[in-house]
Amino acid sequence: MRSHTYIDSMGFPSIMARILDGKRLASDIKEELKVKIENWVSLGNRAPSLRCIIVGDDPASQTYVRNKIQAALAVGIAAETIKYDETLSQEELLAKIDVLNRDEAVDGILVQLPLPGAMDERKICNAVAPEKDVDGFHIINVGQLCLDMPTMVPATALAVIEMLKRFKIDTLGRNAVVVGRSKNVGMPIAMMLHSDRNHDSGLGMDATVTICHRYTPREQLVTFCRNADIVITATGVPKLIQADMIKPGATVIDVGISRITDEQGKTKLVGDVDYDEVVKIAGAITPVPGGVGPMTVAMLMHNTFQAAQRIQDAKTLN
Repeated sequence: MRSHTYIDSMGFPSIMARILDGKRLASDIKEELKVKIENWVSLGNRAPSLRCIIVGDDPASQTYVRNKIQAALAVGIAAETIKYDETLSQEELLAKIDVLNRDEAVDGILVQLPLPGAMDERKICNAVAPEKDVDGFHIINVGQLCLDMPTMVPATALAVIEMLKRFKIDTLGRNAVVVGRSKNVGMPIAMMLHSDRNHDSGLGMDATVTICHRYTPREQLVTFCRNADIVITATGVPKLIQADMIKPGATVIDVGISRITDEQGKTKLVGDVDYDEVVKIAGAITPVPGGVGPMTVAMLMHNTFQAAQRIQDAKTLN
């Protein structure tokens, strides 16, 4: 976390927002996990294990899975990629998942999305055993999250909450706007933001939450964001959030990611936020890349270790 200065239009130096460095924080969390897993194994437990399923040859998916496997191995998780050709049928994939569900040597199962167009992603996600669903996409895990019960939480949503906590962003009674309502990101973020921190999950942030989406009129989106102490955006629309939409000193968490071509013809990754301008207004902001993305991978490792603990503890009790 750092801040820096810029020269404003009048020639005076001004303080820019604190940069919430997700890459550094993710590194710290993975180091913590590595120690926890080493201690866990030293007590006689099997190392946590993760299986990442990928169907087809989507380059972005290949990169994401490779990063997840590298992170897992680095913290002491026995991780493997299971690759299938895009000609694999939905029935065959369901059968493959069932084998992993019944494999006692496997703690976590991840099916990389998107899947080939003919497959029903919701049905595939619900086929993963809830206790091994490290993505937190199973209907049981989503339901328990909505009821504020201990459960597997989608890694990106958990990454946002963990960043707010670790960077000590005050959320109690604060106005928070979540832009985007996807079932795997926007919705779970909003659920945890508004939940009571005294409930069983321990993830509640006690904020007053507004959810905006594609049908929120532009003028209302501007009004909601201007009144927010915290803006979290996850739409994949480059520069959707402009500087005039941000209250001075607000915290801005950018979950969106898009690949664009700049004026020089080079491709680059950008978020939903007009970063160069918003950084002059906000009190704290995440960069893209280097913000929520690395934290998502770290929290996936957290979920895998959590799954291993719960599964192996249940075996001991039985």
